[in-house]
Amino acid sequence: MYVIIVYDINVDRVNKVKSFLRQYLYWIQNSVFEGEVTESEFKLIYDGLKRIIDEDVDSIIIYKLRMAELLNREVLGIEKSPIEEIF
Repeated sequence: MYVIIVYDINVDRVNKVKSFLRQYLYWIQNSVFEGEVTESEFKLIYDGLKRIIDEDVDSIIIYKLRMAELLNREVLGIEKSPIEEIF
């Protein structure tokens, strides 16, 4: 499956979240990661994020697609972290 994760995390935990997500996904720009993962990897990501964040303060939005080909990705302006190998 292809996932896009967008987050708004308290400054005390933001580096933990960023470091954790870099193990599984591509950093796209501030607070945005995306990439192809298996069901088991997604479960690891989901469970790991739940352990790191404070659900009373932090916010994470996860978009899941069955295949990357279903995503029409368009960038306006500067692409902070080009990831040509995704498509």
